[in-house]
Amino acid sequence: MIRDSEKTWLLQQARHAIAETIGAESLPPPIIDEKSLRMTCGVFVTITSSGRLRGCIGMIESEEPLYRTVAEMAAAAARHDPRFPGIDLREFWDVSIEVSVLSPLWRVAGLDDIVIGQHGLVVQKEMTRGLLLPQVASEHGWNALTFVEETCAKAGLPPEAWKDKRVELYVFTAEVFGEEDKT
Repeated sequence: MIRDSEKTWLLQQARHAIAETIGAESLPPPIIDEKSLRMTCGVFVTITSSGRLRGCIGMIESEEPLYRTVAEMAAAAARHDPRFPGIDLREFWDVSIEVSVLSPLWRVAGLDDIVIGQHGLVVQKEMTRGLLLPQVASEHGWNALTFVEETCAKAGLPPEAWKDKRVELYVFTAEVFGEEDKT
């Protein structure tokens, strides 16, 4: 469990990493040396502007400490999400940042093992993989079937691909926090 002070620091770290990437001025957050900031785990950073997705990039696992992974994913979400043009100086201070710190994955047998609002989902077939964060299903009001079908689509697979015995379903939990939570 990440403490509120650490969440605040990680969000400041993410914003500073984005600022450095796009050439905006931003002071780095003061250094704190907390053990939880050095743990290794998967992280996704989501950037929104006026409530609309503006970038989201992450990794399921990382060998880097959490604080470094957050910074790297924030910079990547700001500039390298292929779905969007990069964040620029004009919009930098208007975007909102959300961080999802992932648990390890575990394999599930099917729809009955997926808890909407609690589990994120990975669909994998050989080298093809799609991931949706836990908050996505809740935000869209999806049931487990729709969540799995949408994750298949994210992987570039047909919606019913999850029924194929070669397709593996994995779930994970995430500790999700963002700048919007701090207001």
